[in-house]
Amino acid sequence: MAELLFVPFKKSSDVDIVKPLKNLIQSTYNSGENTEDYTDALNELSRLRTNAVWKVFEKTSLDTIYSYYDQLVALESKIPPQEVQIPFKWKDAFDKGSIFGGRMSLTISSLEYERMCILFNIAAMQSMIAAQEPLDTEDSLKLAAKYFQQSAGIFVYLKANIMMAVHQETTPDLNPETLDALAKLMLAQAQEVIAHKCIRDEMKESMVAKVCAQCEELYVDALRAMLKENPKSLWEKDWIPNVQAKQMAFRGLAQYYQSLVCRANKAVGEEIARLQFAVDQLKGAQSRLSPSYLQEQASKAARNLQEAMKDNDFIYHERIPDLKQLELISKAAIAKPLPPQEKWGSGGKDLFAGLVPLAVHHAAAASSARRAELVSAEVAKLRDATQLLNSILASLNLPACIESCDEEGSLPESIRSKARAVRDAGGLHELQRLMAELPDLLQRNKDILDEAERMLREEAEADAALRQQFGARWTRTPSAALTEAFRANADKYRQIIDNAVRADNIVQQKYQQHKDNIALLSGSEGDITAGVPSAPAAGPADTRALSTLRGLMEEVERLKAERDSIECSLKDASVDLRAQFLAALSADGAIDEPALSAAALGRALGPLQAQLAASLAAQDDLVARIQKAHGSLESGGGGAGGRDAVLGRLAAAYDAFQDLTGNLREGVKFYNDLTQLLVAFQNKVSDFCFARKTEKEELLKDLTQEASRPATRPAPSPPQHHTDAVAEPSVVKKEAPPRPPPPAAAQPAALPYPSQPQGMPLPYGAPAAPYPYYAPVPAMYNPYATLPYPHHARMPQQQYQPYQYPPPQQPYQAPPPGYNPYPQQ
Repeated sequence: MAELLFVPFKKSSDVDIVKPLKNLIQSTYNSGENTEDYTDALNELSRLRTNAVWKVFEKTSLDTIYSYYDQLVALESKIPPQEVQIPFKWKDAFDKGSIFGGRMSLTISSLEYERMCILFNIAAMQSMIAAQEPLDTEDSLKLAAKYFQQSAGIFVYLKANIMMAVHQETTPDLNPETLDALAKLMLAQAQEVIAHKCIRDEMKESMVAKVCAQCEELYVDALRAMLKENPKSLWEKDWIPNVQAKQMAFRGLAQYYQSLVCRANKAVGEEIARLQFAVDQLKGAQSRLSPSYLQEQASKAARNLQEAMKDNDFIYHERIPDLKQLELISKAAIAKPLPPQEKWGSGGKDLFAGLVPLAVHHAAAASSARRAELVSAEVAKLRDATQLLNSILASLNLPACIESCDEEGSLPESIRSKARAVRDAGGLHELQRLMAELPDLLQRNKDILDEAERMLREEAEADAALRQQFGARWTRTPSAALTEAFRANADKYRQIIDNAVRADNIVQQKYQQHKDNIALLSGSEGDITAGVPSAPAAGPADTRALSTLRGLMEEVERLKAERDSIECSLKDASVDLRAQFLAALSADGAIDEPALSAAALGRALGPLQAQLAASLAAQDDLVARIQKAHGSLESGGGGAGGRDAVLGRLAAAYDAFQDLTGNLREGVKFYNDLTQLLVAFQNKVSDFCFARKTEKEELLKDLTQEASRPATRPAPSPPQHHTDAVAEPSVVKKEAPPRPPPPAAAQPAALPYPSQPQGMPLPYGAPAAPYPYYAPVPAMYNPYATLPYPHHARMPQQQYQPYQYPPPQQPYQAPPPGYNPYPQQ
């Protein structure tokens, strides 16, 4: 077999993948309940990449590339691809971009681009292993055919998907036309290996002819693709002659084996026609590759041709048909492109098995958000109802008015217990401490967001300036198209901060409204007693109404306790649907998150929602009975006048203290959580800007190198004698130009100039026969000093004797015939 061709490898450069991927995984997956550290897995992934990129020339490197590719595929499905900010730089495999105008390298921040380049190297490695197989055993033939078919399938896949992964001009090796040519070349070589296996196994001649005919057609397709304008300049100088020779060889082999079928069928004329063509094609292939290439088949074809012609001349006397009139040989397409496998490696664990697929993660996040929204709505209903109940009770001075009627001159027990609770919680000082934290936390978040927006703005300004400077040559994607998601998220974060500022103002207003009464509750019991007016003289109280109100207040406390229990149950209700989402993704390839979440949340929260509805209905009835009993108390002269108003304000201040404490703690937690989100956002922006900076520097380097190369000038027109030689290659001897007219005196003999090489014009008319010797001519006289002298034999050279001119006083006489002004000595 002749030498099989293999594809060169793409080359990359080292890049830090640990830090950006760690930031991305933390910002995407890590939450309060999931804080798994993937540093070791990322370090192992970085080691795999180093081996896959730099050890491609070792025998075991195919398994190494397989391992890295499998990890890339697994990771690519588990992280947001548009948020990967790693500047992957890959050079052109054929490394001729600077000469032929393409890009020598391309840097893109995309895992998909990295996967495509690794896949290219897998195909290149498979082609190299297949081309280096000895092909002298059954296993080696099968392995070579398998690898060539897999390589062809990979190039077909790359051709269909590379532009969707890159979205810009690629390096020449990843151009779809180049990938198409490589796919067809690999497939033709796979069919070639199968054809040689058929010949080696001595299969039926008709089958071998069909396999060889298909191989010849595949090489025709490959040659046509390789000669296209874009990829033509990439190939090594021997690739196209090799493919042309293979095309001729398998065209000849197909005709040779079909001639054997004709011999068996006694079709001598057709046999001779096919053998004549086969012998010509096989000789042409041998002249381009090696005289020993297919020597056995070529010798047999020539011998069979002689025998067939002899038999036809003496026995059959059949007419030899024109080859174009013969039936075409059927083709057997055995080799086919094998699509890339989902998993190339035979073993090895998934480094990121703890990360669910991105679709499942998004579905789980949407389900969690749906649950949080539903729980928040139900809790808001409870709190609004409780707040409404407290406001109604405060407007009726309950339960303070009942205690005022019971305990004249002393503080009611409810006020004393509320004061103790306020003091135990830190009182007014604790509120002031929490409120003092909010401005610092707010400013910190604003600074982080401002810094992220500044980096995005400066990157966009730098890109715009370079785009204006280089114009159409600045081919990378505009920043506005890449930062749309970043800017949208920044606007969302800015809106969230603005909403938080408004919430802070509401809390501040509430604090100012109840500040004095909270300060009174924060003091000692004596201070509170001094601040509460004394009870007026007791009047006839409606004992029955007081008793009813006391019972109703106990129902109020039971209702509040029940609501606290419902609220805790709502917050604790959790729904883990990841298993169902994984099952749905595996079974259907998609996840119907709304339907699955609605069903699961209905089962988990349905009973609690029923309890909440019952509690709201019970409150309406309870409030009606409280208002009726309080009216009876007031009509009977109960209550304590101004004292009741003060006690009511203290009760309202206690409720405000509880609300403010909860609101401020939630605010502090909110700002701290927002800080983590903003830091993750800033890290993503920083990684993006670093990747864009690397890409910018690479493109600037390419443009600078392009500008430093001298402009290509058109080739000068060839001399006329070169043009004549090309136009008339069959002319062996050209006629000399006409001799100039002789002087009036006798014609002197022709000067003994040496004969010129064929195609070179003679300065004067030269005789047809060359001179065996010539006298050396002074160099200063040579009209073609830059042209080499012809290699003729020369006489031994003597010192040059200058020509002695005759005295000027004598009249000029023509020299006699045969006179030589340069005497030979």
